[in-house]
Amino acid sequence: MYLTKEVKAELFAKHGGSEKNTGSAEGQIALFTLRINHLTEHLKRNQKDFNTERSLVKLVGKRRRLLDYLKRIDIERYRNIIKELNIRK
Repeated sequence: MYLTKEVKAELFAKHGGSEKNTGSAEGQIALFTLRINHLTEHLKRNQKDFNTERSLVKLVGKRRRLLDYLKRIDIERYRNIIKELNIRK
């Protein structure tokens, strides 16, 4: 799925509370997850694309830091976003 303006607005509306709330931790985690899934599919087809691989690793790190922050601040919001986006555990 290509990341268009409409897809982003829908994503933030669902996870961030409103489509204008792009700064919420849940909205950003959902956006990073969408991008991570897209890059993972790309790397399955293009194993030697090392620049994309590096970008993927950086994105996973960013998402990890946001998840750690959310876990520290509000464990219930953390558990909800993990379940909604089907991220591990």
